Parts: sequence; C-alpha cells; structure tokens
Amino acid sequence: MAEIRLIEIKEEILADNAALAEEIRADLKRRGVFLLNLMSSPGSGKTSLIVRTLRRLRETFRIAVIEGDIDSIVDAETVSREGIPAVQLRTGGFCHLDASMIRLALNELDLASLDLIVIENVGNLVCPAEVDTGATKNAMILSVPEGDDKPLKYPLMFSVCDVVILNKTDYLEGSDFDVQAFRERVGRLNAKAPVLEVSCRTGAGLDAWIDWLRTRADATRGSASR
Repeated sequence: MAEIRLIEIKEEILADNAALAEEIRADLKRRGVFLLNLMSSPGSGKTSLIVRTLRRLRETFRIAVIEGDIDSIVDAETVSREGIPAVQLRTGGFCHLDASMIRLALNELDLASLDLIVIENVGNLVCPAEVDTGATKNAMILSVPEGDDKPLKYPLMFSVCDVVILNKTDYLEGSDFDVQAFRERVGRLNAKAPVLEVSCRTGAGLDAWIDWLRTRADATRGSASR
C-alpha cells in the first residue's frame, strides 16, 4: 500500500489566521485603535445596537464600522446614513469573518483618524466563535426570543466573549425566558464575561453597555504609541 500523507487543512488555516490576527491586534494597539468584534445569530439586533452605540459615542470617539454579510450591503448602508465610515465585506458564502478579511477592510480605512472600529460579524452562533478576527475584544448578543437555552447549544460562542448582551428585554414580559437560568449558564461557561440586559427599542440598559465599551476603548486610546 502506498504511503498516505495527511494534511489537516482546518488546523493549518486556523494557525495562519491566528498569526495574522495577532499582527492586527499588535498594530491597532500601537495606534491606539480599539477593535470590537460583535457576533450573534441573525435578527438578534447587532445593527440596532451598533446604531445606538454610534449615536452615543460619536462625539467622544472617531468611529468606523466593518460589516460582514454573505450577500448584502444593507447594514453598511444603515451605518453610512449615520455619517460613519463603513466597509462592507461580502463573503459570498463564508459564514464568518477571519483575520485576512479584516485586514482587507482595515486597508480601506484611515486608521490614523480612528479610535474605535466595530465589526458586525456574519449572523451565526457557530463559525464566528471559532475564528479570531484580530479584535481587541469580543462581544455577543442574544435576544430574548431566541431562548435561554442557547449557552447549552452553542457553548463556544459564550466562552470566547468578553461581554454578553441580552437584547430585546422588552419581550421578557409574557415570555418564558428565564434570565436567572441564562445568567447561570453563561457563568458556568465564562465567569469573567458580564451579562448586560438591554433593549435597543426602548433604550433600557444601554448605559451599562456604553460604559463598558467606553472604558475599554478609552484605555486603548490612552496607551497608543503614536
């Protein structure tokens, strides 16, 4: 029998991606630019949260947004209407963004004129959790209608995040979503990640989210070597 040579494609790809992600992180840290990777399933409210965030922080930080979608520019158009620079990454079928895609987007931005960049990753609770984008911090959103059992079904997503945002809390009344059970499930996976309850529709709880992001972006900006 002839020798069989085995090449682990996924391992090779992830190793290369991890190296580039570290390069991106180091470069942005030197520049004092905070890069946030925002992940969630479709319809959980990523774009709504981004718009709310832009309106609250645009006077304090110079912001841009990187939008990831399989085949759409709708979200980039929404951000652009806010007067914020946006780069659309149309993945053409890929269910996540990786470091090479983020590098392409960063090349389209004037990094010297920015303090904060938000990545809206492709809507998916699986693939984005596996791939490092080079972000300074990772955030994920779960909306109340999705159910409190999602940490049990998608543990990696909740494990890799620095903060978990529970959105659409205005739907809690009349729902069977158990907030305490959700918090406990997240805590068992990731004790360091705070769970912030918000409603992008009513604005409830957004102060805590804005404070979380502002504190970290300010620290990154203050440590710049530029």
